[in-house]
Amino acid sequence: MRILAIDTALGACSACVLEAGATTPLAQEQALMDRGHAEALMPLVERVMQQAEGGFAALGRVAVTVGPGSYTGLRVGVSAARAIAFATGIPAVGVTTVAACAAPLIGREHGRVIAAALDARHGQVWFQALTAEGKPLVSLRQVSYRDAARAIGAGPVSLVGSAALSVANEAWAIGLDALVVDDAKAPDIAWVARLGLIADPESAPPRPLYLKAPETTPQDKARLPRR
Repeated sequence: MRILAIDTALGACSACVLEAGATTPLAQEQALMDRGHAEALMPLVERVMQQAEGGFAALGRVAVTVGPGSYTGLRVGVSAARAIAFATGIPAVGVTTVAACAAPLIGREHGRVIAAALDARHGQVWFQALTAEGKPLVSLRQVSYRDAARAIGAGPVSLVGSAALSVANEAWAIGLDALVVDDAKAPDIAWVARLGLIADPESAPPRPLYLKAPETTPQDKARLPRR
């Protein structure tokens, strides 16, 4: 099966095409950005698909990061994945950003806790901790850097994600053995594709995962009265 993976959840706009069982994508592209995902995504996807023989007709599935992440970014990626899935008649699946960040470490960091820490801004972090084999230790949550470090337990811990260093600083302050493995602004899009290939469309829908309300306020005072 061939999959198209899309990520606009965090600080990048990314896409790749991966064949099941392959070690490297057939095509991929990433552009680092904090804003502008809506304008950048579809041209980027088109360029990636042009490099994959067979184009959209050869796809068997679409995967997209569903969060946690930027409210606007999540909507852009999920909307695009749903539209592509609908137009091509193939399933779409959702992959969490923390899972995609942590996945490269599973089975590699023997005897260590694996923790994904993504910058949620304002001193907050989207955080999840797993065993070295990938079993959940700390459920996905939004907490302060300090609370994330304390949730790790006795460690030792290997950290990934855009807030990995901030959580590591708190971990070092309380005497934990903490190692920052990767502090990239966004997950490796190839891992989004790999997780998308094994995801169950019934239990992993392409639906945004929000851990807090969007930072917008409805303009109630500007509403017109209903008749």
